Amino acid sequence: MTGKELIYAILRHEPVERPGWIPFAGVHAGRLKGYDAEEVYQDADKLVESLMEVHKLYSPDGLVLLFDLQLEAEILGCDIKWEKNAPPSVRSHPLSSSQEIPVKKIGKADGRMPLVLDVTRRMKEAVGSQTALYGLFCGPFTLASHLRGTKFFRDLKQQPEYVEKLMAYTTEISLQMAQHYLDAGVDVVVPVDPVVSQISQIYFAQYVSDPYTAIFNAIREQGAFSSFFVCGNATHIIDLMCQTGPDSLSIDENVDLARAKEVTDRHNVVIGGNIPLTTIMLLGSQLDNIKMTIDLIDSVDGTKNLIIAPGCDMPFATPIENAIAVSHAVLHTDKAREMVANYELSDIDVDVELPDYTQLKKPLLEAFTLDSTACAACTYMWGVAQEAKKHFGDAIDVVEYRYNTVENIARIKKTGVAQLPSLYLNGQLKYSSIIPHLDDLIREIEEVL
Repeated sequence: MTGKELIYAILRHEPVERPGWIPFAGVHAGRLKGYDAEEVYQDADKLVESLMEVHKLYSPDGLVLLFDLQLEAEILGCDIKWEKNAPPSVRSHPLSSSQEIPVKKIGKADGRMPLVLDVTRRMKEAVGSQTALYGLFCGPFTLASHLRGTKFFRDLKQQPEYVEKLMAYTTEISLQMAQHYLDAGVDVVVPVDPVVSQISQIYFAQYVSDPYTAIFNAIREQGAFSSFFVCGNATHIIDLMCQTGPDSLSIDENVDLARAKEVTDRHNVVIGGNIPLTTIMLLGSQLDNIKMTIDLIDSVDGTKNLIIAPGCDMPFATPIENAIAVSHAVLHTDKAREMVANYELSDIDVDVELPDYTQLKKPLLEAFTLDSTACAACTYMWGVAQEAKKHFGDAIDVVEYRYNTVENIARIKKTGVAQLPSLYLNGQLKYSSIIPHLDDLIREIEEVL
């Protein structure tokens, strides 16, 4: 059975001998050939060369062609900032000062779409007969927040009619992107919508359910498979996500895979995930990666409806040997299980000093994020924190701690942060994996002042 046949069998809910394996290599693919993120996402030849290296080294069953949630936003007028070691990030929001509804569509000749379609065609010719190709695009809710900025989260409460109209527009963009990928012959179409994890069940039902039901129905009508990818702590909306009708879900390390699979199995939806990106893939050892993979596989009942993957886009500098270790654990599970039978995961623990919150001269707002330059949910939580800083000026202090250094990981652990992103005010948790309305955050800070 080829990797593609295995993925198809899993998505058809058939019994299989092992889980599927999909490395979300993203910009990490470029690193394998010595290219930075800016190079690999703007040069089709370099991207194809890099993806072929992912295919050779990591033996995937499914291969993601591009992990860039800013591509559509760039075409629709957002300024983006290119990074060397991460995907680009949105830096301006064309609807931040107006409530118009755009009319522009995304055609196959717009922006970097020619690169995407060229790479898709070439990879389909090279490996498409043996490996399932995954086409990712920015989902409608995150795209709406890219266009509107942090005001979008205030709009959810204060301007529901405008949000519905903007969501109708971004849903049309999603349907266009899905069609472009379907025309190019991808096997699995994947809207990625990280900001969805930061809203309540009520807002999900009000703004997200119908658009996604339409997207997955359109994909299914053309005989293709789909996956609903939401980063962050999506635990509270797993059931609602399944109700929109995807063939599979993808989740990150904030979600307990075994508990989530109990929900997805009730809906007969495949689940994929969720190897920790920083503590395991980036900073862990080979044995850590094998052990974590085996623990994930063993945490669920059987291999049906299961795909193993990184929790999100793999860090650029992930050691090659760590991704190979995950591949080995999925492809040769019994042998790998023997290797780590008596092994304990490494513990990242360095001495860090927390502020004395009882002696602060002014309120301290701390944002704990995965990385606000690469994680959309983190970008907008940090954006609201910065808006609060603009409002209060020197009357408050604001700081971000990114979960990408040993020191910050230790700080986050010592603080007791359970979910990322989170906002703490004077050492007290205020928002856990929920992007606040600016007005609400201002009121919280005024109470402290």
